[in-house]
Amino acid sequence: MTILNRILLLLTGLLAAYQIAVGIDGLATLPIMAYTIAFGILLVAALLLIILGFEVLDSPIVVIASTAIPLCLSLGLVWEHFAPYRRLYLAIAIAGFLAVLATRLLPLRNRLPVVLLATVHGIAGLIIFLLPILLSLAGQARPAFSLVGVGGALIGAGGLLLALLKAGKPLLSHETILKVLPGLLLLMMAAFVAGFALG
Repeated sequence: MTILNRILLLLTGLLAAYQIAVGIDGLATLPIMAYTIAFGILLVAALLLIILGFEVLDSPIVVIASTAIPLCLSLGLVWEHFAPYRRLYLAIAIAGFLAVLATRLLPLRNRLPVVLLATVHGIAGLIIFLLPILLSLAGQARPAFSLVGVGGALIGAGGLLLALLKAGKPLLSHETILKVLPGLLLLMMAAFVAGFALG
């Protein structure tokens, strides 16, 4: 962990704290809870990485945390902007999280954990990426709200890299993932903060 990495992670944590304290005011209860959980996990993760270094990524909880973040963000977006499907997506998000949790607790040796993880991340990631962009294009949100979609693409990429690394099926080398992770997290948080603030 270099000094630059720690600075990038500190800035990420500060942006996450700002988003929790200021950036989600005035929303309904469930979106506030969902966004608070997601950005809270990002804040804690940034602080743990600064204090403990990249070794904290070896913890089994990483897969669960990297799944909870996009599920909570996508749930908040669906609840706010896609009202007819609120309860359906809430059920899907809970079922997806519990399924990933079960595959972490049970000693499964087949491909089911990886396939399930990729499916859950893929669905949540597509919602976070596409919904803000489509709302912006349709004129139902300001153009800057599409930055939330950019943040969604970045968190989806980072979460999938970490999840597959923990599952033993990495897309990139361990060293490459650790090298790009702090910058990726900062860009992601900056896109989320700007998108929510300006959209």
